[in-house]
Amino acid sequence: MNTPTDIVRSFYEKLSTGDAPGALGLMAPDIEWITMWHYKVDGRGPERVAEGLFKPLVAEWSRFALVPTEFITEGDTVVSLGDFTGVHGRTGKTAEARYAHVWTVRDGKITRFRQYIDTLAVAEARL
Repeated sequence: MNTPTDIVRSFYEKLSTGDAPGALGLMAPDIEWITMWHYKVDGRGPERVAEGLFKPLVAEWSRFALVPTEFITEGDTVVSLGDFTGVHGRTGKTAEARYAHVWTVRDGKITRFRQYIDTLAVAEARL
């Protein structure tokens, strides 16, 4: 059986290998995705996450990685702490930003995601 932490770890692994469809497949059909940077996911569902986050992220950054360093789990909630690193496609500048992601996993699917990230570090790479 996959625990909530296993599912979240799998999400990061799929992203790191470029398997966006696999990452989207871990999401519930009505997932709520909340970010605090310039990408916005309007509405609910994996297709909205793809349109509002995955596609613009890949278009803007020539290279990026999300590397979780710690997982804290209580029931259906998983908090992952880690690092976002990326090279901005237009400026060529590197961003290094710490993040906290709060995931809710129910019945083997990710139902909610909340992001907290060092937005200044990301913004400086975009300028």
